[in-house]
Amino acid sequence: MPNNRRVERVASLIKREISQMMMLDIKDDRVGAGMVSVTDVDVSGDLQHAKVFVSIYGTPEAKAETMEGLHAATGFVRSELGQRLRLRRTPEIIFKEDVGMERGTNVLNLINQLSQERAAKGLTDEFFEDDAGSSEAATRDESTLGDEEE
Repeated sequence: MPNNRRVERVASLIKREISQMMMLDIKDDRVGAGMVSVTDVDVSGDLQHAKVFVSIYGTPEAKAETMEGLHAATGFVRSELGQRLRLRRTPEIIFKEDVGMERGTNVLNLINQLSQERAAKGLTDEFFEDDAGSSEAATRDESTLGDEEE
């Protein structure tokens, strides 16, 4: 059974090779509908399956079209990987859309929106300042307790 270092190395090789294939070798126009990048590859411990996470920038229609194109090109990608990587068994490739960056962007937008609303209302972070002041007071009380016990 392969060790973790080998699994990570195979994952990074798959990521590099599929990224190159997307730029140069995959001729399906649907894959070029949205800006696509490989964000991560998760290879199973037995090197039989590989989940390829892709980030797609564009409209929801372009994302769906790109995913259809990637699913259609799965056989080509697997055969090319087999030739390029020279593994005993080429892993099954599964393309998954990575929405983590979009979620992060949405969270940041919500935080910015809340801070702008607070600033517009003239509110400050009194709650957090009070919280910090009470934790400082608690720390001072604990330090004096330690002095009394000695």
